[in-house]
Amino acid sequence: MSDLPDAARQGPKPTERLEGAEIVRASRWKAAWDSDLAYSFRRSPVAMIAALVTLILVLSAVFAPLIATTNPFDPSSLNLMNGFTPPGEANAFTGESFWLGTDDQGRDVFSTILYGLRISLFVGVMAVMFAMVLGVLLGLVAGYAGGWAETIVMRVADVQLTFPSILVAMLIFGVARGVIPIEYRDQMAIWVLILAIGLSDWVQFARVVRGATLVEKNKEYVQAARLIGRSSGAIMLRHILPNVMSPVLVIATISLALAIIAEATLSFLGVGAPPTQPSLGTLIRIGQDFLFSGEWWILFFPAVTLLALALSVNLLGDWLRDALNPRLR
Repeated sequence: MSDLPDAARQGPKPTERLEGAEIVRASRWKAAWDSDLAYSFRRSPVAMIAALVTLILVLSAVFAPLIATTNPFDPSSLNLMNGFTPPGEANAFTGESFWLGTDDQGRDVFSTILYGLRISLFVGVMAVMFAMVLGVLLGLVAGYAGGWAETIVMRVADVQLTFPSILVAMLIFGVARGVIPIEYRDQMAIWVLILAIGLSDWVQFARVVRGATLVEKNKEYVQAARLIGRSSGAIMLRHILPNVMSPVLVIATISLALAIIAEATLSFLGVGAPPTQPSLGTLIRIGQDFLFSGEWWILFFPAVTLLALALSVNLLGDWLRDALNPRLR
């Protein structure tokens, strides 16, 4: 050791370590940029436009308090004299103008859309995450364990598939609302809505994961894990699960659009988000009451926003399905 040069004994200098870390990060970015998924994304104008629209809507929802002109659900900020102001026109009484007009209570439609978008996205994302976790776990257990566990999970899934998912969500929502005390119903309405939509959408995750698990559990790496004494839970979570996630991500993306539409449908029917926390579906229901009296903008702009959000997320799901399918490469 004493014969080594001083530089060798001290190791690399801090500047050399920083340069090495930057090279590693640059190589990772280059590998991600050159990956098949990134190449497929750059070659698909539809996916790029859909991603841009989705990003704009998501950022608008996240930063709604900063973008919105007022908090439309704060009673102290409302002025009933501004009610039914057409888009871009000055109100006859107050002289104020609004980009997308106002509703019957004088709320700025642009601001209500931003805040309603937050509720719709939150419910959709949380419902899909809940459905994905539940469906993936049940699918793994059914496919790996087999026997009575598989029979119970698959028969429940078959029974649930005989009913439309929106009816299942309405049933679960009604039962949950009946159990919750009256004074807590409005406070828990959003979480009950997430529970109802999530429990109505777990079946497709479970069926896909079960089928993929039946294939994966007979492969050599799973047999090797059994030989070295790994537990069944460790094999399912650490070995099989990473290899069945590609179709799950595709289903989750498409299910997000369906969950947003389901939330809007339930809110439109009056069994979803409470009036104190209206979502896009609630705003559409409110606008329908004034559609034939000439105040078309109260319905039109929330409906266009919902359409743009659902369509862009759906198109992203279609692209992701094709990009992750090796048969289409």
